[in-house]
Amino acid sequence: MTSQAQGATGAQTTDIHAADIQLAQARISAVIAPTPLQYCPRLSEETGAEVYLKREDLQDVRSYKIRGAYNNISQLTAEERGAGIVAASAGNHAQGVAYACRTLEITGRIYVPNQTPKQKRDRIMVHGGDWVEVIVTGDSFDEASAAAHAYSLETGATMVEPFDARNTIIGQGTVAAEILAQLTAMGKQADTIVVPVGGGGLIAGVASYLHDMAPHTAIVGVEPASAASMQAALDNDGPITLEAIDPFVDGAAVKRIGDANYQVIDANRSRVHMMSVSEGAVCTEMLGLYQNEGIVAEPAGALSVTGLTQLQTRPGEVVVCIISGGNNDVLRYNEIVERSLVHRGLKHYFLVNFPQEPGQLRMFLEEILGPNDDITLFEYLKRNNRETGTALVGLQLGSATDLEPLLERMANSRISCQQLQPGSPEYEFLT
Repeated sequence: MTSQAQGATGAQTTDIHAADIQLAQARISAVIAPTPLQYCPRLSEETGAEVYLKREDLQDVRSYKIRGAYNNISQLTAEERGAGIVAASAGNHAQGVAYACRTLEITGRIYVPNQTPKQKRDRIMVHGGDWVEVIVTGDSFDEASAAAHAYSLETGATMVEPFDARNTIIGQGTVAAEILAQLTAMGKQADTIVVPVGGGGLIAGVASYLHDMAPHTAIVGVEPASAASMQAALDNDGPITLEAIDPFVDGAAVKRIGDANYQVIDANRSRVHMMSVSEGAVCTEMLGLYQNEGIVAEPAGALSVTGLTQLQTRPGEVVVCIISGGNNDVLRYNEIVERSLVHRGLKHYFLVNFPQEPGQLRMFLEEILGPNDDITLFEYLKRNNRETGTALVGLQLGSATDLEPLLERMANSRISCQQLQPGSPEYEFLT
């Protein structure tokens, strides 16, 4: 069996030890430098714990994915390299593969879904140059993966899995090896490591290393609420394909957890605790990292810090949050701010049916809006009849507690106001 085939089978996959990961460290160290482990005063003060951030966003490809990709590709046989490489990715694994292709001079074909931000697509070509070709296909990672596997079967190209392969898992486990070594140098030990979870490669690697080297360290996996495929697998006693996911947290928007990754986590159930967080909460923490620590995290990169807000930490507990990636397109920040405002209860939308009489807008401003409420959207839709006309109004409140008084004023007004609820078809259309 090749290393790729071994990575997709059962017992051989779960038999990963610290020694395997240490060998991978030596293998990749010539091209991949350790990333900083930084103390975070703000999050430490907020939680009472001693919080450190593992800055994988500072990798050359701005993501930990280069570890697994390079460890995997560097061990391919001459025959496997000669057949060329094919991979599927939401964007970060693709950059690691592209980097390895150019460094090792191997041709590669990389499939990414339509949801992959243009920034990530552009970076793939920067890292791969003339050695890689990027194919954009499908509406999710899973569809892009199916296309990549079909190409591999058709041409004999070597498939390099983004998470569901033994050598990929081993490469990602080097993150945990660095964390423990860096804490030891400070005279500290990790009580909890918080890990973002998409396909499961990183958490499987972390769990494998800690099983041997730090068996008392707790592992917390954090998934986006609308793509919680690891929790679904654990509940089902095996991987299960989710019917639909929200692609916003693109680096972790995976419908089905990897078989190999599930096996590792299943074997470590007693030490791994899963949680899910909303996309709006992720946006809030992305903005917090940017505004306070100057960290440009992508949505998946902020999952661990988002999960930290739900943890019941002990005073002085040493907690490490892995910032897994920083490939975020600046064009997405309007949506990020919008989702954060909605999550914090500050942004709301209404259909306002104005009587067609003079002074009605002034009445709305003076009698309904509070002193700290701002109109962020006002779009006159249509006149329903001779007496009324409807406008779509977006309001940003000064405080989430201002909503109930606002709704009371609306209820007592002769101007009819209907609040649009998140999740409704009307709300999804306008946002």
